[in-house]
Amino acid sequence: MPVEHHDHDAAPVELPQLSDEAAVQIHDFIYAFLDLFEARYGDQIHRFYEDLSAHNMIEPDSSPSIDDPPF
Repeated sequence: MPVEHHDHDAAPVELPQLSDEAAVQIHDFIYAFLDLFEARYGDQIHRFYEDLSAHNMIEPDSSPSIDDPPF
């Protein structure tokens, strides 16, 4: 599988050069931390996004009257 190179010059934060081993260790740490964070706060995060999406839902108009013609 070919290695995908990213345009690091456009990064908004200056990041230091790392050895391959250091980059992998930091990467693995971030993923492990994210797993712990989601295990602890995942329900709250999902609840927040569900509430947020519920506020963005278009409420249906009140029940249409049976007497009103469809057109």
